[in-house]
Amino acid sequence: MLKTPVFLLIAVALLAACATSPTGRSQLMLMPESQMTQMGLQAFENIKKEIPVDTGTNASRYVNCVAQAITREVGGSWEIVVFKDDSANAFALPGRKIGVNSGLLKVAKNQDQLATVIGHEVAHVLAHHSNERVSQQFAVEQSLGLISALSSPQTETGRTMMGLLGVGAQYGILMPYNRVQESEADRLGLNLMARAGFNPAESINLWKNMSAAGGAQPPEFLSTHPSHSTRISGLNAILPSAQQLQRTAQQQGKRPACSLKMP
Repeated sequence: MLKTPVFLLIAVALLAACATSPTGRSQLMLMPESQMTQMGLQAFENIKKEIPVDTGTNASRYVNCVAQAITREVGGSWEIVVFKDDSANAFALPGRKIGVNSGLLKVAKNQDQLATVIGHEVAHVLAHHSNERVSQQFAVEQSLGLISALSSPQTETGRTMMGLLGVGAQYGILMPYNRVQESEADRLGLNLMARAGFNPAESINLWKNMSAAGGAQPPEFLSTHPSHSTRISGLNAILPSAQQLQRTAQQQGKRPACSLKMP
């Protein structure tokens, strides 16, 4: 009886794992969504144990106001947590989890700029970018130990997995999304926040703020992220269509009114 060569089995598995992103890009996704959800939940619980949570404050109510307007556009029940961390960061995870660091509120100056960041992070989840990254690592490692490693986020493999999910900065390992994924999240996130009634033009001001806050940035060819100028140029190109989405949203009565002065 002939045995199927291992390389052929792998090839068949890879073909079966091909998917298409919301923008029409081909993706490799080996992990079932149920597993990604489990990993997202585990990662979020790890972070809540490590970093103090801000609850019952104006900042928490403000972030929830903005995030809930965004998540209403995608459906489902999302957990939104503000972390007491001075870094200007936010993330979203499979399993409908959103984390916003308090330091981001010093850079995102208004509800529209905050909506830009949250929309961008939610877009990473909607486009299954974590699944792509985990699948690529899984294909290399060929080990289910990647999944169990999340229970020990302080180990090297555990930190790697947290990084692949998009929250590695909390554990001292930075694994940014690649340029294609970042540009895709910019586009999807801008449309998402505009559909919620936020002003997409403020996305430009947000990244100008990020550029000023970030200081010197490495040349683009040395980075996996688009440079700030490239990102702003890309957002400007799709701004007119996003502004039309905002006008439609406002005609439907979607006019978010979130501020840090909320009662």
